[in-house]
Amino acid sequence: MPAPLRPYDEALLRQAFDVARRSRAGGDHPFGSILADGEGGLLMEQGNGYASEGGDRTAHAERLLASRAARAYDLEFLARCTLYTSAEPCAMCAGAIYWAGIGRVVYGQAERALKEQTGAHEENPTLDLPCDVVFAAGQRPTEVVGPLLEDEAAELQADFWRARVGEGRARPAPKSSSTSDANL
Repeated sequence: MPAPLRPYDEALLRQAFDVARRSRAGGDHPFGSILADGEGGLLMEQGNGYASEGGDRTAHAERLLASRAARAYDLEFLARCTLYTSAEPCAMCAGAIYWAGIGRVVYGQAERALKEQTGAHEENPTLDLPCDVVFAAGQRPTEVVGPLLEDEAAELQADFWRARVGEGRARPAPKSSSTSDANL
C-alpha cells in the first residue's frame, strides 16, 4: 500500500523543483532537494553540487543535504522529517538519507525514468536501484512516496541532458537485466 500523501507534499516537492532550477541556473545539474520538519516547515535546501564542488560526481543534492541535516539535527528529530527531492534518490543518496536518520522521502521522477532520459551519460551514469529497496535493507523505517508529479520532474531534466547528448557526451542507456519490474 502506498504511503499516504500529506496536504503540503506537492507544494514542497515543487519547492525542490525550484531548487533544481536554481541549481541548473548556477551551472550545476538540475537536481534539488529540501528538508522539511514533521509539520511541513522548511528547514534547509540543497542543489546538486557537481560543478560547484569541482566535478565531484558524489555531490548529489540528496547526499549533500543528508550530510548537512545529520550535523544539524538529532536522530529523533530527523525521524519526523521529510526530504523532498526532484528525482528518486540513487543508492548512494538513499544510504546517506538512511544513515542521517531522515524518516520520510518524497520524490518526483523515478530513477528508472531518469536513466531512460539521460542515457549512459558520463556525468550521470544512473544506478537503476529503487530507493525503497535500499531503505528496506536497513533497520529503521524510511517511508517513501513517489514518483509524484513525475512529468513536471522529468521536464527539469529533458532539455538539459538533450543538449549534452548533442555534445556527444552520452550514449544510449544499456538494457539492464539485473533489475526486474516485479514489486519488491
